[in-house]
Order: sequence, then structure tokens, then C-alpha cells
Amino acid sequence: MRIGAGIALIAIGAIIAFAVRDTSGWLNLTALGIIIMLAGVAGIWVSYRLANPRRRKEFTVIDPSVEKQYNTDPPDRVATRPIDVTPTHLREDQQRPD
Repeated sequence: MRIGAGIALIAIGAIIAFAVRDTSGWLNLTALGIIIMLAGVAGIWVSYRLANPRRRKEFTVIDPSVEKQYNTDPPDRVATRPIDVTPTHLREDQQRPD
């Protein structure tokens, strides 16, 4: 069953359940319409599950020699003085040609 057929079953079931008024003693049309709507919902769900199966998660093992080059350990030494990030053309201690 495709999604279109499921939607059609839902529509037909809704029409039977809510629009048709018949008072037959042996058949409850409201219950029949709801059952048809549930069949349409189940058909849509099954068609979705068949069209989009869950994929297995594959785990990749990284070679330790390759992983070592991406190591992010902090450096051994830390700067002892502040690092000046001022652009060179804006530094005051730089001599400018007059």
C-alpha cells in the first residue's frame, strides 16, 4: 500500500464514520469508518517504514598513528609575557619615517 492509498482509506473511512447516517441494527457505520481510517494510517506507516529503513551505524576505527597527528594537548611552554596583537602600523613604539 502506498501513501496515496492510505490517504484514500482515511478519507473513505471519515466519510463513512461521520457523514453517512444509517440506522441498521447489525452494522455500526461509525465503528466501520474508524476501522477503515486506522487501516489507512497503518498503511501509511508501513509504507514509510519500508521506504526508509533504519540504517546501521557503522563505526570506523582510526589508526593510532593517524589519530596522533590530530592530538590537541596543550603546549609544554606558556608565554611569560603578554603577546602584542596590535597591527604593526598602529604600534606606538615603531618609528615612522618623517
